[in-house]
Amino acid sequence: MVIAGVLLHLPMFLMARGNHYALAGMPMDTGMLFGMAAIVLGVGLAGYGLLPRFPERIPGGPLHDVIAHIESAPLSAAHWHIAGLLTLALIIDVMKPASLGFVTPGMRTEYAVGSQTVALLPFAALLGTVVGSFAWGSLADIYGRRATIVLSSVMFIGTSICGAMPSFWWNVGMCFMMGAAAGGMLPVAYALLAEIMPTRHRGWSLVLVGGIGALGGFFAASSLSALLQPAFGWRIMWLLNLPTGLLLVLLSPFLPESARFLQHIGRGDVARATLARFGAVFTADTPPAPDNHTPLPPVSRGFLGITTALTLSGLAWGLVNFGLLLWLPAALIADGRSVGASSALIARSTLLAAPIVVVCAWMFSTWSTKWSLTTMTGLMVAGLFGLFLQEAGSGGLSQPLLPLALVILGSCGLISMLLPYAAENYPLRIRGRATGWVAACSKLGGLIAQTLSVLGAVPSLAVTILAITIPALLSALLIALFGHETRGRDLHEIDSAGRGD
Repeated sequence: MVIAGVLLHLPMFLMARGNHYALAGMPMDTGMLFGMAAIVLGVGLAGYGLLPRFPERIPGGPLHDVIAHIESAPLSAAHWHIAGLLTLALIIDVMKPASLGFVTPGMRTEYAVGSQTVALLPFAALLGTVVGSFAWGSLADIYGRRATIVLSSVMFIGTSICGAMPSFWWNVGMCFMMGAAAGGMLPVAYALLAEIMPTRHRGWSLVLVGGIGALGGFFAASSLSALLQPAFGWRIMWLLNLPTGLLLVLLSPFLPESARFLQHIGRGDVARATLARFGAVFTADTPPAPDNHTPLPPVSRGFLGITTALTLSGLAWGLVNFGLLLWLPAALIADGRSVGASSALIARSTLLAAPIVVVCAWMFSTWSTKWSLTTMTGLMVAGLFGLFLQEAGSGGLSQPLLPLALVILGSCGLISMLLPYAAENYPLRIRGRATGWVAACSKLGGLIAQTLSVLGAVPSLAVTILAITIPALLSALLIALFGHETRGRDLHEIDSAGRGD
């Protein structure tokens, strides 16, 4: 039904090929209205089928078996397949919001709207990702990691009709839905991968999969834009949600549910079959642990310190990525640099930070998870402080290359570690919602920045930098105080600690 609903929008898109696929001002025909109804109903039916009722837990049954410790287990072909599949999912997930930068120029021209009006588009998308991260994280803890990933893929397909909306405001609404579908994929994928990978390989694989997913998403968006936009216009970037979302749905039979989650809901038989694929087993050599079935919020006592630290980290990163780095080119031009010189300066700074994903994966897995994240946050703070001293001291950025490189390097390292570290710090019952909370906070920082853009209330560069430096510095201090060292730590220990064992 979802696919049929999308296809009913294509005739109007194809009819506009003589006008370079510009649809602004055209009335929505009956087929499009029926298509929108089919998409809504189809997503609802898919959710009903994917989110089942679970059997009652049996005291003393499979729930109290323990997954054998697999710290030294080798990576199998099954592990590589799942890592590859989740990497592809993250590339497709990141590609959606990354496309915003490539479609807004065409939208401004076609809809004849100003810069403040068009800023509502990324605002709606970021608002959707915040809502989606909260919602999908909670669903993952109730219904499972696999079910939520597949359902978000179905929603991806439905949001492809952004490419056929004749009205700007319809596009804004659909951008919110696209963000809501995309916002939950990232934290749920991290939670699933953390529960599948052997302990010895968990850290570097989480960081590397996340880093490749982020870089791959931006590369895919830019490459497809360069290839397709000249021929089909900006709308083709939204219509790509149909084949990419369908690809994830078609590959979903190869995506297993987390054995730890299956064990938690009493599906010991299915959990054993899943574990067999990865070379792990259940063992009964550990006494049954008491299990409190009431989920704990990530802000309850025992988690408040680490949750506050990771919340501030997410907010600071969002303010840097969706605020400072977007506003900086205009500030450099105001200081007398040309557009080309400003872009070249930011490009050189980014180039210096490019290898950081590999470095972070190595640090996270061989040195320390806690201190690696603290170090990267500290580098970002050092860069921000350097930019602030220049801007506040001379009223302009005279030598911004080094501090800007530190900001970009630190922020890249921070976001590559933030969600993997969050996934390793919370027990199974709240892992999805806690990771979703942190992911939502990283978008919330961007949402605050975009709100200022929409209102035309962006403060001076020195005030902006100082406002970001304070929560970033606090987050580094709180991670140092309340963060746990998770390198080499089996998830069973974390799950047991979460039950109060």
